[in-house]
Amino acid sequence: MPVMAGLIGTTWIALWLWEQSPYGRYLDHGRWTDIGPAAFMCAALPAGTVLLPALLYVGGWLLMSVAMMLPTTLPLLNIFRRMIDARPDRVRLLALLIAGYILTWAAFGVGAHVIDALLHRAVRSLDWLALNGWAIGALVLALAGLFQFSRLKYHCLDKCRTPLGFVSYHWGGRTPLRDAFRLGLHHGAYCVGCCWALMLLMFVVGTGSVGWMLALGAVMALEKNVSWGHLISRKLGYGLLAWAAAVVFLNVSA
Repeated sequence: MPVMAGLIGTTWIALWLWEQSPYGRYLDHGRWTDIGPAAFMCAALPAGTVLLPALLYVGGWLLMSVAMMLPTTLPLLNIFRRMIDARPDRVRLLALLIAGYILTWAAFGVGAHVIDALLHRAVRSLDWLALNGWAIGALVLALAGLFQFSRLKYHCLDKCRTPLGFVSYHWGGRTPLRDAFRLGLHHGAYCVGCCWALMLLMFVVGTGSVGWMLALGAVMALEKNVSWGHLISRKLGYGLLAWAAAVVFLNVSA
């Protein structure tokens, strides 16, 4: 699928260039709206302190989602492409499926942005959190680790691991445009269901780190798409819990 490969490759290049540019801080979520052109625009635009950070954040999150998550769904996209290959509207149908998938991750990104903003507000208002920001990182690591053992994780993962059955169940073809979009939405929902906790790790390791995006994207692709992927999930859970415990130990004993 040359178009898909081009889209994914272009997204990774865009993220890398963004990270290397003077505007790389916009991929992170500190107080970057207090300085530079972003601060000026936030002050000049109506509700700029809310809307502009949200737009920049969601834009960066969409790039991350395409770069990290779209490769994990290539088996489903390839099956769907073969099913509709003879149709004259195949390009539109495939585009709608991808749009539905990315829209689901965008909705998750909006929710993550709200939580992130609330956490930053809490850190600024609570002295203990301001002095012990490591506690939030340890909590996210522990949450991601525990989720690796949950029933919801494996229920959603099973759906993602059977793309042929998933497409057959959700693709009716009687209303092709709507069905393709809904197929993307449904697959995106299950993908968010099995990967949301790992995606939150980007807030711990650095949301603008292309290296960590590659590493986490590779882990999630292996979990979803290889026959031995289930072996990774629990081992990763133990590793994340150990990492959280190490963060707590090192900071409490310091």
